[in-house]
Amino acid sequence: MFAAATADAQGPSPATAVAPGATTQAPLPKTATKEIFTAPLKELPTPYTPGFIGARPRTTNKDADIAFGAYQRGQYTTAFREATKRLTANPKDAAAMTLLGELYNQGLGVKQDPVKAAEWYRLAAAQGDVNAMASLGLMSIDGRGGPKDLKAGRKWLEQASAKGDATASYNLALILLGTGKDDDQARAATLFQKAADGEISAAQHDLGVLYLQGRGVPKDPAKAADLFRRAADNGDLAGEVEFAILLFNGTGVAKDEGRAARYFLHAASRGNAIAQNRVARLYASGRGLPKNTVEAAAWNLAAAAQGLSDDWLDQNLTDLTPDERKRAEQMASERANLK
Repeated sequence: MFAAATADAQGPSPATAVAPGATTQAPLPKTATKEIFTAPLKELPTPYTPGFIGARPRTTNKDADIAFGAYQRGQYTTAFREATKRLTANPKDAAAMTLLGELYNQGLGVKQDPVKAAEWYRLAAAQGDVNAMASLGLMSIDGRGGPKDLKAGRKWLEQASAKGDATASYNLALILLGTGKDDDQARAATLFQKAADGEISAAQHDLGVLYLQGRGVPKDPAKAADLFRRAADNGDLAGEVEFAILLFNGTGVAKDEGRAARYFLHAASRGNAIAQNRVARLYASGRGLPKNTVEAAAWNLAAAAQGLSDDWLDQNLTDLTPDERKRAEQMASERANLK
């Protein structure tokens, strides 16, 4: 379950979607003896993926003083005015140039204009501004503000990464993973590590997946679990679900079904379909959570509304009374607006 995949509704395959524990009502299938909660691991996106939006570079700079402060507070017109003042006083003010580029890029306080954004970013990059370089890399790859140029985009990301920009390292790693070359896989892992050290949550998750699979790095479930936990702590939904799965199975971390349930519940409350399905199974079997068929049905319906159906749950929740079913449907309806 990679960086951009956890918000969708795809669930586990029939071979891996098994009951959350051996109970008298629903014994585990004979083929499921170890990891009883699994999730499908998808390929990482790359900046070449249609509609992909990578980790956004921090295109503003604290050195922009009043202008940056206004930007942080959402006072974009003031930010634009103050950045323009700074450039009047110092035509080589790279931080102010980058801030103007960001305002034009997002259409904040001014009419959105990718061409002008790219112009300001280029001026700032010429002054050595790493944030502008990272932004130019993504814009070149996306074909925003000018013709699509994958080679130029990668070059800008290389420069920004070399200067220590964490988001550029992350996006560059995604490109390298897409080549399928062993050397690029190893370098991607190194770049993910740089981004992870910069507290880029998606990089922490993606590096965790590489350690879990042994791609570009030696297989190490313990390192994977630690990275998933860090990603979860930084708000990454994918990391939260992956860490909960490892916790529940005791893979790379001490098994703790109660703690896993808390992570699943939090991710489920944020609208993640896979987590909602897992919470439903926990409630249905009484693993990590008190057995509660109404809660199980409600979370099952919430996941199903996103396209993640579960035959095992459907079969094991058929004994609800009409009143219980009505309450579950009401709860599921309320949870449909959680995302």
